[in-house]
Amino acid sequence: MSKIGIIIAREYSTRVKKKSFIIGTFLVPILFALMFVIPMLIAAYSSDNKVRTIAVDDRSGVVAQKLENKENINYVMIDGVLAEQIKKDLPKSDTYYALLQISQMDSMKNADVSIFCPEQVSISLKDQIQSQVNEILSANKLASYDIPDLEKVLDNIRNTSHVKTLQVGEEDQEGKETSVGAYMIIGYVSSFIIYMFIFMFGSMVMQGVIEEKNNRIIEVIVSSVKPMQLMIGKIVGIALVALTQFLAWIVLTFLIVTGVSMATGASGSSIVKQGVQAQTAGTMTGVDVAEIGATGLDIAAVDPAAGQPDSSAVDEGLSAVAPILNTLKQMNILGIIGTFLLYFILGYLLYASMFAAVGACVDNQADTQQLLWPVTIPLIIGLFIMMSAFQNPNSTAAVWGSIIPFTSPMVMVARFAYGVPAWQYILSVALLIGTFLFMGWLSSKIYRIGILSYGKKAGWKEIFKWLKFKD
Repeated sequence: MSKIGIIIAREYSTRVKKKSFIIGTFLVPILFALMFVIPMLIAAYSSDNKVRTIAVDDRSGVVAQKLENKENINYVMIDGVLAEQIKKDLPKSDTYYALLQISQMDSMKNADVSIFCPEQVSISLKDQIQSQVNEILSANKLASYDIPDLEKVLDNIRNTSHVKTLQVGEEDQEGKETSVGAYMIIGYVSSFIIYMFIFMFGSMVMQGVIEEKNNRIIEVIVSSVKPMQLMIGKIVGIALVALTQFLAWIVLTFLIVTGVSMATGASGSSIVKQGVQAQTAGTMTGVDVAEIGATGLDIAAVDPAAGQPDSSAVDEGLSAVAPILNTLKQMNILGIIGTFLLYFILGYLLYASMFAAVGACVDNQADTQQLLWPVTIPLIIGLFIMMSAFQNPNSTAAVWGSIIPFTSPMVMVARFAYGVPAWQYILSVALLIGTFLFMGWLSSKIYRIGILSYGKKAGWKEIFKWLKFKD
């Protein structure tokens, strides 16, 4: 085995055996999984399936006869004379949960609605009752206008269209429906992972150099290998540690999420369907009710049951997921994975060499702050450009950010899913490789002298002198 190979093996084996690595490898997937598991558990255990009996005192004369029982609500019509007695008995009643009272209608055919209950009524229960009552009153108000073929007119003016985004090509003029959200999610997650890992494991390279300097181990090691070989071995060894931990995180997160899904009986498709049903119900009971209050007119008000999502509404909601799935099918998944790995590796090698040079210039962690800003500022700028690239992936800042080597590892990965011209991609990779080789050469000159310098923190003036020394 070559000397560099021995250094790589040593760096890898010593770091994967550390308690911090083992704890981090198992702890982070748990935190990631919780982001998926907690919503699943909330969806599984937060639903209120208890059936509540509600007494209805309808003084308007139009609401009670059209109220429909729901899965968790059972309406019981009572005589107005009994309303006051039931209201008094509610705190100790085992029969009625609440009293729903609708006042007489005024000249505008509006009525006041009150819910009397010994405990605070939940928002979902209140919204269900409010939605149904408002729809019945609105339907009654519409009917009073005596408009011929009212239902037919409302069906004709109802607008259910939604804006589609279609990506066309030279051979596909019709285009395929796509979802910008899918591009944003993939780009953001990939870019942020690269940023996080470059910062995390680049700092690990710097700390490793500082520790070996303080332990004087470096003096023994450089007697057998060249400083350049030592730096490359350390960088590559830690890179393998990073890839090992990253793959472990993916596998463990997947296993945890899958296990919890099986344990709770929730599948990915059921969660999507529940979310669509909730959104459909929220749209029909929230937006339409607001329109009723503002205009007194609701297209869905002709049908009192329209406030509940039916199968057609759910199917329509599920159709909104189709563009996302269609987008995933159209994406060049292998290209995205390949681009992620390419920029992950090259970006890490570029910044790790710079972190190694900083570590060689100091004797302790506290002295690194002055020398770290040229390394960290480009990373932070790249992160900001990456975030703006989601809004406009072809903006001037996004294009140049994906070409400039110090920001391209984050920005290019964010832009790639949207589609990047071949010349920009090739130029970006070429510049990144060239910059890595150049910075690696400069860092090796600093590293060669800095690792054997003790007792004094190197300033910029002294570092420039080191760069002028001949090999």
